[in-house]
Amino acid sequence: MTTFEYAPALESRSIVTIDSEYGHFINGSFTKGKNHFPTLDPSSEEILSQIALGGADDVDAAVDAARIAYQSVWSKMSGRDRGKYLYRIARIMQERAREFAVLETLDNGKPIRESRDVDVPLAAAHFFYHAGWADKLDYAALGKAPHPHGVAGQIIPWNFPLLMLSWKIAPALAAGNTVVLKPAETTSLTALLFAQVCQQAELPAGVVNIVTGNGQTGATLVNHPGIDKIAFTGSTEVGKAIARAIAPTSIKATLELGGKAANIVFDDAPIDECVEGIVNGIFFNQGHVCCAGSRLLLQENIADEVLAKLKVRMAKIRVGNPLDKNTDLGAINSREQLNKIQELSTVGDAEGAERWSPECTLPGTGYWFPPTIFTGVTQAHRIAQEEIFGPVLSVLTFRTPAEAIEKANNTPYGLSAGVWSEKGSRILWASQKLKAGVIWANTFNKFDPASPFGGYKESGWGREGGRHGLTGYLKSADEGVKKGGENE
Repeated sequence: MTTFEYAPALESRSIVTIDSEYGHFINGSFTKGKNHFPTLDPSSEEILSQIALGGADDVDAAVDAARIAYQSVWSKMSGRDRGKYLYRIARIMQERAREFAVLETLDNGKPIRESRDVDVPLAAAHFFYHAGWADKLDYAALGKAPHPHGVAGQIIPWNFPLLMLSWKIAPALAAGNTVVLKPAETTSLTALLFAQVCQQAELPAGVVNIVTGNGQTGATLVNHPGIDKIAFTGSTEVGKAIARAIAPTSIKATLELGGKAANIVFDDAPIDECVEGIVNGIFFNQGHVCCAGSRLLLQENIADEVLAKLKVRMAKIRVGNPLDKNTDLGAINSREQLNKIQELSTVGDAEGAERWSPECTLPGTGYWFPPTIFTGVTQAHRIAQEEIFGPVLSVLTFRTPAEAIEKANNTPYGLSAGVWSEKGSRILWASQKLKAGVIWANTFNKFDPASPFGGYKESGWGREGGRHGLTGYLKSADEGVKKGGENE
């Protein structure tokens, strides 16, 4: 078989300026942090910068600034004018798209091709989409003149730092809320670059505040008495802790948590297309995707053919420098996450599953794991039940459609699923039976700002994106009054 060698096609780092040290972004200005911790390039373990470790005083200042901005400016501004600011932010993000893409890849480890072609365009699209909603809130299905909650505390993960920021901030601002955002500990740089965009767009001071830090910083934000709404994307364990913390309060929450999605392939599926969908479903973003198709369910009579073609396709996955435009699979985000992937993969070996990875040379420095599949997996295996959050695919088989649905639903999660079949009737039947918030048909990992995203069971509460996501930042006109005359 003819093979092709790809010459390196490195994206230049020169477009990005990274300061040696960063503070927080509070009330429209950058403040100097008291304590700092390093943020690394996971592909090389190079220290990129020192990030401020937010404490209670920083969170207090950010929430106070957000409250003042909400009461004095943002909640009183017309939806049309709020929309103008969101449009302005979206256009600036597009103008600085290459800068965002390179910085995201450096700080996160994902391939530049994904940062450039997926993350940054989608992030800008969310601001464009919600800018259009800002003066149309009466049509969000909450009745006439719905109200914002007030100050939203938002905590985002490390797998899609800029995209998750846009999922949170864009609907919050469109609805008239102000925000305090806490980015992930290992990936704060694009959030801080977004703060510069807010300045460039001349967003009123205090409307967006960004406090960096660790889990304790996030906990301080969640428990702050000045917060009216919490939005969190991350692990189910932390989501449960947040739910317990706010249970005695009137704080509203949107929680987008973990997943263990089933990608179901029926025997009438277009196999070559299906193989591409399987690869995209689990190896996109190194498998650091809450809705990744990490369980592959194959109908028995086509399992061997699909696996043979899948292995051929996996052998063509290029692992290496994330800034190389040819790279398909980048670096694992952190040493901690790499340890988790290695631990659960070792458990898979011990439980009797058969591991396979294509031959590939991993770089000598940084955090790396090869694309991997496990066959011979049963429902009892931990790798079929627990979220690995890495480039590891568990393969199960089924004989009948009913068995496929039973296995797919045998999980504490309910975030997403995929169905592959040429029969529309079978796809619709399966979609009705699957207990998942997002179901893809003959594709996987496709997103749009107008489409709501979210799950059931331990995958969280509420939706993000579309009208459904917007309503999480609004309340009906008759929901009472709170805090000094503000609408609750």
